[in-house]
Amino acid sequence: MSAIVTANKLVKQYGRQAALDGASFSVEAGRIVGLIGPNGSGKTTTLKAILGLTQFQGELSVLGLDPRTQREELMNEVCFIADVAILPRWLKVKDAIDFVEGVHPRFDRTKAEKYLAHTKLKPEMKVKAMSKGMVVQLHLALVMAIDARLLVLDEPTLGLDILYRKQFYQNLLEDYFDENKTILITTHQIEEVEHILTDLLFIENGKIALAASMDEVSERFTEVMVEPQFAAAANALQPLSQRTVFGKPVMLFDGADRAQLANFGELRTPSVADLFVATMKGSYA
Repeated sequence: MSAIVTANKLVKQYGRQAALDGASFSVEAGRIVGLIGPNGSGKTTTLKAILGLTQFQGELSVLGLDPRTQREELMNEVCFIADVAILPRWLKVKDAIDFVEGVHPRFDRTKAEKYLAHTKLKPEMKVKAMSKGMVVQLHLALVMAIDARLLVLDEPTLGLDILYRKQFYQNLLEDYFDENKTILITTHQIEEVEHILTDLLFIENGKIALAASMDEVSERFTEVMVEPQFAAAANALQPLSQRTVFGKPVMLFDGADRAQLANFGELRTPSVADLFVATMKGSYA
């Protein structure tokens, strides 16, 4: 398996504030990776570095290219969706298709029009007449019609209702993703992307706090609803975090023996949201 993105000791300063502080990670081909962190943790700066939108120190290779010096070549292989409100309000659907067809050599107009045929969008409709969900559909149609190797999503469903959010990710999986494409997602709606992720990258204060596949997460982390009489014994194993549910302590362990933990109560694999909160407890404190 080959790495699509390889970052080594990325550093980015804004005055005295370090947005990236030695971040190192890799993204393998054919994966869906969640880059997750608190506000101000370095997520957006990381994406800007990958897309060649900001200067930084350290080593970064994206599809074998240096984003700082080979951005034009890189953009032929990469697509990006952020807050869709950036589309001009006067833009018509047909004009958006014409524009992308004219500037991107790997755009398939037929594919875009086929996707749009399943929506309420019409060729003469302008962005200013669309709901935010409809703008997302237009943006997604344009992006999915580009045969890009890397898709970068920065809070792509922010502000959408749950129906549009679910439809967005369903379309992404059914109509876009395959083993030759890689998706990198940042979002605060962790629960809604957990089922599609293959890998996690937690970032905190400009550093990577956790890098693991979802399979590794299942093997490494265990959550236990501890029976009260075993609370002291469970605490002795130094849980990563602890909360209370229905009056019982729920403890999250990293790398502990599951056979031993089973003596204390019911076991389960933690959700990404619970793992995130446990890992980032210092940030939120």
